[in-house]
Amino acid sequence: MPATELPLSDDGRGARLAWSGDPLLDAKLSVPPVPHAHVCRHRLLDRLGDGTNGPLTLVTGPAGAGKTALAAVWARDIGPAGHVAWLTLDAHDGAPGVFWSYVVEALRRALPHLPAGITVPACPGSVGSSLLTRLAAATEQLAEPVVLVLDGFEKVAGRRVPAGLEFLLDHAGPPLRLVVTSRVDPLLPLHRYRAEDRLTELRGADLAFTPHEAAALLRGHGLRPGDEDVRTLTRRTEGWAAGLKLCALAMGQSGDPAGFARSFTCSEQAVSDYLRAEVLGAQPAATRELLLRTSVLDRLHPDLANTLTGGGDAEAVLARLTHENAFVEPVAGTAWCRVHPLFAEVLRAQLRIRHPGLAPRLHARAARWLAEAGHVTEALEHAAQAGDWQYGASEAVHRLLVGTLLATAEAERVERAFARMPPSVPGAEPALVAAACRLARGDRAGCRERLAVAGRHLHRDGEEPDPEVELAYALLRLLCEPQETKPADECDGRGGDGDAGRPGAAEDAARAVSDLMRRVGFERVRAHPELEALRLHGLARAFLGSGRLLDARRLCAEAVDACTSERLLPLRHAALGLLALAESVEGALTSAEDHALRSLMSADEHGLPPDHRSGSGYLALAVVACERDDQEVARRRLEQALACPDVHEDPALAAEATVLRSRLELARGRWEAALTALPLAGAGDERWPAQRLALTRSVVALVRGDHQAAVAAVHSAHADGPAPLIALARAHLVAGRADRALRLLARADGLPDAGLSDRVSIRLLRAHAALLADDRAAAQRLLGQALDAARPERLRRPFTEAGPWLRHLLNGADGTGPTQGRGAWLTAHEGAELPGAMQPLSSRERDVLVCVQRMMSADEIAAELTLSVNTVKTHLRSVYRKLCVSRRREAVERGRELHIL
Repeated sequence: MPATELPLSDDGRGARLAWSGDPLLDAKLSVPPVPHAHVCRHRLLDRLGDGTNGPLTLVTGPAGAGKTALAAVWARDIGPAGHVAWLTLDAHDGAPGVFWSYVVEALRRALPHLPAGITVPACPGSVGSSLLTRLAAATEQLAEPVVLVLDGFEKVAGRRVPAGLEFLLDHAGPPLRLVVTSRVDPLLPLHRYRAEDRLTELRGADLAFTPHEAAALLRGHGLRPGDEDVRTLTRRTEGWAAGLKLCALAMGQSGDPAGFARSFTCSEQAVSDYLRAEVLGAQPAATRELLLRTSVLDRLHPDLANTLTGGGDAEAVLARLTHENAFVEPVAGTAWCRVHPLFAEVLRAQLRIRHPGLAPRLHARAARWLAEAGHVTEALEHAAQAGDWQYGASEAVHRLLVGTLLATAEAERVERAFARMPPSVPGAEPALVAAACRLARGDRAGCRERLAVAGRHLHRDGEEPDPEVELAYALLRLLCEPQETKPADECDGRGGDGDAGRPGAAEDAARAVSDLMRRVGFERVRAHPELEALRLHGLARAFLGSGRLLDARRLCAEAVDACTSERLLPLRHAALGLLALAESVEGALTSAEDHALRSLMSADEHGLPPDHRSGSGYLALAVVACERDDQEVARRRLEQALACPDVHEDPALAAEATVLRSRLELARGRWEAALTALPLAGAGDERWPAQRLALTRSVVALVRGDHQAAVAAVHSAHADGPAPLIALARAHLVAGRADRALRLLARADGLPDAGLSDRVSIRLLRAHAALLADDRAAAQRLLGQALDAARPERLRRPFTEAGPWLRHLLNGADGTGPTQGRGAWLTAHEGAELPGAMQPLSSRERDVLVCVQRMMSADEIAAELTLSVNTVKTHLRSVYRKLCVSRRREAVERGRELHIL
């Protein structure tokens, strides 16, 4: 026997160390008891069991990750086919002699028939090769497998013990399997073991609790939280086992477990003592100071950490912390690290206690480093935390981030950073950033107010502002202030300086933005594609407000194409919605439906927050459904649109929502409610929204039989284009002035910007006029043209609004008209029918209807009014036709609805 080895001393009082006579501690050699309320996680137990079929299983994770509990449950309750030898390590086991003495004793207890030639070290500081050789040879003779569990291996310092383990793993027989739990990777050739498929690994991410496992843990502590509370707590703790258990204990003592689960502060307080003692307290003083000073960051970079600490060793310190699983982990593929959110909050609390008032200065330093490194959004967040508003706003404007606030997925972060900026901060840049934040929230009035402040600063003392500042100012004006465009037949795409509200001002504002983008520089602007996309979108919105729908569609499509990156999803979503709305109003219903659905799907797929969504896509779908006479879908889509902020703030969207609401009330036969709905949305100074509201008032007036009010409503809008001419023609035709109506229709038919609905309505009105002139053949020919034009888009509204004459013309006098087959797609629809425009009753027809209300017979009416019975019957047929009824009772009910009776 070598002099460095001795038989294990055992004098009847238990095993002892050979050199000192100290007893070996039974607690270190026993499998720990299973913790209270332990959750049996079969997915991990199965992986651990599968791993013990090979030579080495490594379980690593941070403090409190559940490593020991997992191994103990497996060893105590599941177990391998053979035997388990357990050794719990501590800081005194770093000496090779101590470590191997305990290993031999653990194996001897698991294997009573271990060969007698296995000896133990004679001194603590060294181990002879004979022991390791004999131990490896002894494992080859085992009849059954034995699993040696080394728990807490991070406490073993130095390289000598790992070197001995490497020798044993390389030379031991297959029956020996090793399970190592540790906070850090042991100094073993893990890369080689992976390549040879000799290693099974369970890492911190594997050990993290799932929401299902977290719920089981909470139930084990007598708690019954809801699913959402469980998900919140799991997300906040990131599945950290000790954190969940400590939170469960604290929740049980609180009077409001659900409130505790939703409170980040409560979660942090529950685990703070553990993290301070087990993690922060275990670090050297310099490392603790680095962690405290960098706690103001959401993520750590070595150079940034050096800037905040004034040191130069941050890279090595962070590498060590990640290696030790000290709640600092690397961000894959980068030099950055992140800190567990609960640990980060503990560090921030310690920073406030140990260094009061230091945090704002650290934020200011971080802001400048991040800005120079190109991480501008993070820089702005830290500038806001430092209260350095002027620096933050200046950086935002000069780095062209105003467009980011309005068009990109980062908008919410920037907006949140500046939410606390006081309005008293002086300068053009703070006012411009505040204006952009208000516009991003849909507050156009607030945006204009801050723009006015910015404008006063820009022109103060005659100083010429930087082009970046002017660009932000011009872009915000284009997007926020009402802009009038030139009439389509006068627009050449060029213009001089103009003010909002003057014809051509929108084109001039867009041109000014283009000029300033050139002054800023091509390379810088190319890095911010949102600027050109916003310019196109702003001009498209101005064209829509002026009623130039074709130009609005063209520019919306260009804006969509200009959104070339995922960052521009919010703007792409809005541009697609606006394009769909312009198409739907023009009658391009299929294309509108496609673009609207694309807009909504992109917002859903990328998780765009509800308060940052545009309602234009929902409005477009509501218009499409209304035009196709699907009132229930239109009503549902309108409700979805009204949940979006911009539908209430944007005059064009608000007007269109009001038009839809009014038409849906008409679909229910409630013309009073339809009329009441109209004043709820103000059209502002824009032509097209005012025209849409006026034309809808005209429709409602015709339904109630007041053609004079219908004409007055059209004239009140001072509108141009085919739609007002068609509305006037309809009113005059109902009033019996067919010649005047036909002249108006001829003018409308010659205009180039007539949409599908306009063209169909023109032919329907001409058909009605021909029918009134007893030219049934011409009426059916015109009706056939209208049906053929409307069929590809399934446009039904003009037909449902036409009146009862259409039904008779479709079917013919005997039910077999020549247009019946061509209109099958129209009459097969089962949607609700809008009440058509009612021709006014003559005074004698009103008298007859009053007598009908009194339940008088035809003979009694003739005697009452001094008429012949045949004349009474003629008046009754005319009343039925005008009121779209076929019976006396229906005529009386319809007369009461329209306040004729």
